[in-house]
Amino acid sequence: MAKEIALILLASVSPISELRVGIPLGIWQYKLDPLLVFSIAVIANALIFFPVFFALRLLYDRVFTRIPLFNRYLDGLKKRGKPRVEKYGFWGLLAFVAVPLPFTGAYTGTILAWLVGMDWKKAFPAVTLGVLVAGAIVLLLTLLVQMGIISIPWILPAG
Repeated sequence: MAKEIALILLASVSPISELRVGIPLGIWQYKLDPLLVFSIAVIANALIFFPVFFALRLLYDRVFTRIPLFNRYLDGLKKRGKPRVEKYGFWGLLAFVAVPLPFTGAYTGTILAWLVGMDWKKAFPAVTLGVLVAGAIVLLLTLLVQMGIISIPWILPAG
């Protein structure tokens, strides 16, 4: 079981996949208890905030400004998320992270909080609650697919 938990942790802290992959992996592939999988995925995904936020604070000027692809990503993120977070603050960031779609999770929310200059003491709870909501949505969808109540044809057809 340690190997399975390690793989759920790895999926949950990986950019793009995050808990959107970690939760279904633990439940469908490894047949682990849904609450255990949910807890592992949410905690791991939320805690990614600290290395991302503080790495940006420490290394952006010296390292990341030299990476054109990263700068293009930041420009796109500013256009998509900055107006919402500047207007709604904590709640805007929470909502941004809570949508379980690619490029709206803990990584992107943390980077967005850093971009708008939000204090980490305000940003971390917003990202964590957003991850909790996203995790609950993913858990619910995962269980509904597993029970055959709904299907997501491009992922796992019902029946």
